[in-house]
Amino acid sequence: MLSGTYNFGTGDKFDKEKTKALPPGSTVINQPKTNHFAWTDEEPEIQVHGVGPWAINYVNPEDDPRKK
Repeated sequence: MLSGTYNFGTGDKFDKEKTKALPPGSTVINQPKTNHFAWTDEEPEIQVHGVGPWAINYVNPEDDPRKK
């Protein structure tokens, strides 16, 4: 996290109560194929690193904004 607060959780279904607030300076490391979700009520600045190839796969395809 570079700035702002980002709320992050793992699992197959979004649940605000199961997230952890990540303030600036926080780091998250996800294992491959770990289902996760996030929310924010501000505009955080995040930095993402990864080894490709990678993709975004929605647990519920109806949530994919690219298909709307």
